[in-house]
Amino acid sequence: MTEFDYLIVGAGFYGSSFARCATDLGRKCLVIDKRHHVAGAAFDTKQEGYYVSEYGAHIFHTNSSKVWSFITQFDTFLPFINRPKVVSEGKMYSFPINLMTLQQLKGVSTPSEAEAYLTKVRVNIPEPANLEEWMLSMVGEELYRKFYYHYTKKQWFKEPSELPMSIAQRIPIRLTYDENYFITKFQGIPSNGYTNLISKMLDGIKVELGASYTRDMSRLAKRVIYTGPIDEYYDFAFGHLDFRTLHFTKEEFNGDKQGNAVVNYVDESPSYIRTIEHMHFYRHGEAIKHYNKKPGESVKSVITYDHPVKFERGMDPFYPIRDKVNSNMYAKYNAIPSGNVVFGGRLGEYKYLDMDQSMASAMATVARLENVSFS
Repeated sequence: MTEFDYLIVGAGFYGSSFARCATDLGRKCLVIDKRHHVAGAAFDTKQEGYYVSEYGAHIFHTNSSKVWSFITQFDTFLPFINRPKVVSEGKMYSFPINLMTLQQLKGVSTPSEAEAYLTKVRVNIPEPANLEEWMLSMVGEELYRKFYYHYTKKQWFKEPSELPMSIAQRIPIRLTYDENYFITKFQGIPSNGYTNLISKMLDGIKVELGASYTRDMSRLAKRVIYTGPIDEYYDFAFGHLDFRTLHFTKEEFNGDKQGNAVVNYVDESPSYIRTIEHMHFYRHGEAIKHYNKKPGESVKSVITYDHPVKFERGMDPFYPIRDKVNSNMYAKYNAIPSGNVVFGGRLGEYKYLDMDQSMASAMATVARLENVSFS
């Protein structure tokens, strides 16, 4: 006799959201994770009065009132607007491309002047087929080469012409001075970090950490919710799906090092693609005390460097590469009759899902399996 209704493999955003929703419906859940902590790649630790993400920056943003209402049950969120900067050829620019960027580069100062410039330089490609063609059709050759080409190659280890345009379509282009990276209604940072938030989400649910999934575990539950890589689950029967991954290094500094939470490096060098100064995410929260130091007192800052590395088995798979070859391979895996196993999350669905999208997908899966509706 099965002990649980659901065995959930993975204590990240998808698995934890699924477990919470199913438990609240009266279902008995067991969550396991091969890591020794919850929250997946959003895992963070408290340092110097603020939270430092161990796997790069995580900024929660969503247009879904349903998702926002759900996640804010578990922590209050500090207001934060992501306004990244980019360094190109030694100079820092406003980003994503907006009126300030075009003023810095071309001297334009009004939306109509900016539109006139872009209209002049855009490449006429009626039906863009990849990332490169999409960007050329939106901003022209010069801006594409300056801000996107080398960064994309450095990040994905592929020519932009080999990548789907959906990657670039996530980045807004504006003719105003709005530097907000995200086009979303809700945006913020959990006051007490993501690890604490997910721990509260899993409150009262049985969780086993440092536990890797094996097939015989399926007997423990009526249904398995699997958030690991789908190709790994099927023992790579059709080959290895490709991912991009990152290596993270950290440094501590006395004083505010870069003056902004996120700075992207868009040239071939340095090898890292961005630097994250974590205290800037919490300027409105507990870490505000760092900005009230007496003259001469040092501010401790932690900066993370994100280094792209070629993905190999055993590394953490972060970003699915949905090019034609990998999409076709995923389709083969997805077509295998899965019995009582449901695949979910960024790795299970082989889809570039943000945190809110993973949560929404989990909630939708619970609603489908339990024949309910979440308001």
